[in-house]
Amino acid sequence: MNFDYTDEQRRWRELAREFAEGEISPVAAKLDREQKFPYEIVRKMCDLGLMGLTIPEEYGGSGGDFVGYNLALEEICRADTSVGITMEAHVSLGCAPIVDFGTPEQKEHYLGEIVQGGRKLWAFGLTEPNAGTDAGGTETTAELDGGEWVINGEKKWITNGGTDITGGVTAIAKTGERENGKPELTAIIIEQEREGFTRGPGYEKTGWRASDQRQLYFRDVRVPESNTLGERGNGFRQFLRTLDAGRVAVGALSVGLAQACFEEALSRAKERRQFGRAISEFQGIQFKLADMAMEIELARGMVLKAAWLKDKGRPFGREASMAKVFASETAKRAADQAVQIWGGEGFMETSNVARYWRQVKINEIGEGTSEINRQIIARSLLREESGEEVKARMTAQ
Repeated sequence: MNFDYTDEQRRWRELAREFAEGEISPVAAKLDREQKFPYEIVRKMCDLGLMGLTIPEEYGGSGGDFVGYNLALEEICRADTSVGITMEAHVSLGCAPIVDFGTPEQKEHYLGEIVQGGRKLWAFGLTEPNAGTDAGGTETTAELDGGEWVINGEKKWITNGGTDITGGVTAIAKTGERENGKPELTAIIIEQEREGFTRGPGYEKTGWRASDQRQLYFRDVRVPESNTLGERGNGFRQFLRTLDAGRVAVGALSVGLAQACFEEALSRAKERRQFGRAISEFQGIQFKLADMAMEIELARGMVLKAAWLKDKGRPFGREASMAKVFASETAKRAADQAVQIWGGEGFMETSNVARYWRQVKINEIGEGTSEINRQIIARSLLREESGEEVKARMTAQ
């Protein structure tokens, strides 16, 4: 197995690291404290190509691969997960469905507008007050009327849904009922300026305080039938594929945050003195640092393997769930141990580790809870796979 990164992948990682250390880290605590969306930072990330990293070059994107994207995302999240989730939700959830399922006309129009023209953000609307993990409970409806979809309903906790540079949302709506009684779900592109499309206020959150999440409301919103993304009724399959890739990216986000926790803990252990020596000399502290470093390295490897499988066009859903669960729980343990090593100072909001500790929990919830991902993993293990699936997995080892 070759664990070397390509020149392009290294370039994206180094570019993101340099930008994160120079532009994001110095203001991360202030952004969190003031709960301000980082418009200027996002604009610069657009200029660097980070916000269009996996979009094909023919539509104005950077044409990078999924491994390079996750390496870059880890570096951004090492500086601040609010900026990181803005990037992740835009690239993995907002743009990816259009890249994967859009018609040539949709790709030309929307991706070109997102990356080139207005440099806009795009959102993905799945979660509702009564639907999220259970997408079958979707209550937002879309009915055809004279060649237009008429959309009614609401979405909840939608990242990038209400910024001043949001272009729109790809929403999952119930467009009918299947013969088996289950809902027919369809993905529909809804531009921000459509009449009847409104947004609620931003949430008061424990973490991700400088990112944008809010409710979206649709009241008789009309869009052309041509705004259907992919085939009618394929929304369920589409968002499952979208979430698989998103889970890998949340894994990268978690690795970045865990790495930041480790670096703060290591620095504190070397500087803090008790009983006449640095606390890093005590075996109890050394074991904490060793466990953090081992788990972070394992989590990073899982994330990059899942990303590599996706780049190769191989099955990666199980690996995506594994990476997401392990990386998010690694980050939680790293944040907890970082606060422990910092002691009383780590409980103060003046420390970075206190902010990390607040931010970390959402990683176990967003884009599939740890429980639902464990269920996905277990079902994959118990299901009798086809010969092609077995062969694909064996080849990937």
